[in-house]
Amino acid sequence: MPIDFQLPPDVEEVRLKVRAFMDTEVRPVEQKLQAEEADRSTYVRNIFELRQKARALGLWNPHLPAEWDGMGLGPVAMAFVSAEAGRTGIGPFTINAQAPDEGNMHTLLHWATDEQKERYLRPLAEGKARSCFAMTEPEVAGSDPTLIQTRAVKDGDDWVINGHKWFISGAKGAQFAILIACTNPDADPPQARNSAFLVDLPNEGFEIVRDIDTMHGRGNHCEIRIKDLRVPADRMLGGQGEGHLLGQYRLGPARLAHCMRWIGNAEIALEMLVDRALNRYAHGSLLADKQAIQWMMAESAMELYTGKLMVLHAAYKIENNLPFRQEVSMAKHHVANTLWKIVDRAIQVHGALGYSTDTPLEGMMRNARSARLVDGADEVHMQTIARNVIAAYKETGKTSKATGELLT
Repeated sequence: MPIDFQLPPDVEEVRLKVRAFMDTEVRPVEQKLQAEEADRSTYVRNIFELRQKARALGLWNPHLPAEWDGMGLGPVAMAFVSAEAGRTGIGPFTINAQAPDEGNMHTLLHWATDEQKERYLRPLAEGKARSCFAMTEPEVAGSDPTLIQTRAVKDGDDWVINGHKWFISGAKGAQFAILIACTNPDADPPQARNSAFLVDLPNEGFEIVRDIDTMHGRGNHCEIRIKDLRVPADRMLGGQGEGHLLGQYRLGPARLAHCMRWIGNAEIALEMLVDRALNRYAHGSLLADKQAIQWMMAESAMELYTGKLMVLHAAYKIENNLPFRQEVSMAKHHVANTLWKIVDRAIQVHGALGYSTDTPLEGMMRNARSARLVDGADEVHMQTIARNVIAAYKETGKTSKATGELLT
């Protein structure tokens, strides 16, 4: 079977259309907002206006099927759309494919009842609501959901939930949360301990304690106190004990979506590096003529190329219902670290200018550091990858099953 790296004409058309929209409409607005140090309400107003333009161009909900006012793109096509949107900061918001809503929409589409879809998915698809995914807790390791301490206890027709969450992205302004809580602490296997609940917000039992300050400032990553929160039984998402399964279903594609956007970020950083090197003269020649700078370019190009192939292969496996967890873990680790390294090199080539706030690079660097933590820390993915390599060798005497199954 031949391997063809040419995009189908319809996908290429969409990719170019998204790129043109980001270049001609989104980026100029974003640059203007940044220059004016606009407040949040101004950003929201401008994003709303850009959304109207995106919808008029047919660039809305690329990840959802047509019956949900979407473009019906599969994971491979979405890889290209997300990478193009990721070349700007607000790009994903303008086409309604931003985190955490994109992942929540996927989850609702495949796990929610018809009534739940109308109540929760419909407003997300229409761009009339935001949402959050409440799983991580400060008291236990976020990389091990079986340790979740938030408890849900059945009381008549309701579940009563108490617990503590943090780094719940998008909690402020969210119309609802997908909340993960332990419903059976003694379940065997432990992956059956948790269940997912749909929680209408605001809610007196769901207190936003604070927007956590980070290296990148405040970004609506909130600490939540949950006290005697009552949730009707029909607001359980999926079955009892399926919270871990649902979370893994959501996080696999969501990790890949992050990778796609990070690739767009990394491309921008590399382009800035090259542009600076071609225009900065020092010690007798342009920076681009110096071997040390050329090696930075070469390493960045190879890492970015590798990341693109990894993402596309993982997206292909998802789209074709093939096992994909190993490939997604590899892509997540590699692309997150690639983003960090390329932005760091771009700052180095820009010198003091790169360290200043006169370019986007300092902000990109602070944001890039989180990439190695969100959706699984580097070390967790490395452990997963290694376990799969060992398991593949024990099963077959070879490692090809854990290295993409491309060549043996």
